[in-house]
Amino acid sequence: MLRRFLIRRLITSAVQMLGLTLAVFFLVRLLPADPVARLVGLNASPEAYAQAQRSLGLDKPMFQQLLDYIGLGSRMGLLQGDLGVSWVTSAPVLNEIGMSLPITLELLTYSFLVTLLISVPVGIMSAANPGKLVDKIVFSYGLFGGSQPEFWWGLLFVLIFFSTLGVAPAPLGMIDPLMMPPTRLTGFYTLDALLAGDIPALIDIFHHLMLPILTMVFVLSGPVIKMVRQSMIRAQASDYVLYGNAAGLHRSTVTAYALRAAIAPTITLVGILYGVMLGGAVLVESVFALGGIGQYAVRSVLAFDYPSIQGIVLVITAISLLIYLVLDILYAVIDPRVVYS
Repeated sequence: MLRRFLIRRLITSAVQMLGLTLAVFFLVRLLPADPVARLVGLNASPEAYAQAQRSLGLDKPMFQQLLDYIGLGSRMGLLQGDLGVSWVTSAPVLNEIGMSLPITLELLTYSFLVTLLISVPVGIMSAANPGKLVDKIVFSYGLFGGSQPEFWWGLLFVLIFFSTLGVAPAPLGMIDPLMMPPTRLTGFYTLDALLAGDIPALIDIFHHLMLPILTMVFVLSGPVIKMVRQSMIRAQASDYVLYGNAAGLHRSTVTAYALRAAIAPTITLVGILYGVMLGGAVLVESVFALGGIGQYAVRSVLAFDYPSIQGIVLVITAISLLIYLVLDILYAVIDPRVVYS
């Protein structure tokens, strides 16, 4: 049954990916903008305009452009693993995404790991003391932390920890500009530094990630703590937990059983937040000059760079669908009844 469950999910993801590919292709061309005029200038001659239009492939019928983009009308396209060439930089879109995406994935992965390490114990503690001081503090923190935009917290942390206390580095990227970055192997700074055995660079990278991760954790931990708390309260009121308490099981054992039932909604929330923050972390990336996929997306949209916009959306969608597939698998492991639904 698990195999059929996975095949069904994979087919659903493939259909969603195809539908989104078509939607993005046509929607981006409905934007009220002329990318050709932006490239050649408003005062360009008709001949120069036509030449630029031909070089971009925009002189072809819409259906032929779609076939070329997919790879059915040319030797290059999505079916060949090619996302096209940026109209602004003339570099392959796949290479540009490969330069910026690992930075965002690195930031988000570390941020969510720290968030879970903090949120799960705090949520359990809050659920164990409903209405008491700890619970009220956690509730207030969740409202306060999530009520402010993340870029505001980032700027505030820069002011406090860099300008005032001097314990954090300047927000100038992933590594000190005066330090040689590790040899690029995977694109992930910390992993590349670890593989190269460059411990000073690894320490400096984590030092520069300190404030961005703190900013993300401060914003993300609020909703995750509240989800853990509510799920634990519901689980503790279930019949099997009440029976375990009545049977005299140790409190830690009962809590472990309740946590297994309560963790599924938390995993779903974390997966959704991860997918949302892939493109939504642009403000944090901008504050700390990280150069992630969010900043690349903003530059592409402002430049009306169709291939880059399409490539970014497709890559982020593919990662999000992969995350949801992993969530489905985890759900099936935690609760086998999901396989039969």
